[in-house]
Amino acid sequence: MTETGEFVALGHAGSEHYAGLETFPNPGVSHVELTSDELTAVCPITGQPDLYLATIAYEPGPLCLESKSVKIYLSRFRNEGAFCEALSVRIRDDVAEALELAREKVHVTLKQKARGGITITAAV
Repeated sequence: MTETGEFVALGHAGSEHYAGLETFPNPGVSHVELTSDELTAVCPITGQPDLYLATIAYEPGPLCLESKSVKIYLSRFRNEGAFCEALSVRIRDDVAEALELAREKVHVTLKQKARGGITITAAV
């Protein structure tokens, strides 16, 4: 949210309006879970695409994540080289920072879809 209390990405098409992980005041919930099957990164060694089912769960304090900003945030990894395990930690840390929470209050699970017959699940 901007200083005027308005969302940057919400209500606009395209990622040119992305301003980071946006938040809004917690209306009183104790647990939030967001799941997306649109996370893609590339293997940092082979450059081949890795497709993920991503789950971000957190115990909110005074803030909650705005979902469109999360969608745009996840799309930013499309051309980045990252191992599944490192990517789960990076997402957890970014979400914790945006929500002003301790990292222990944010749980990220990435389930990498099978490539070469192996499925990887990394959770923090």
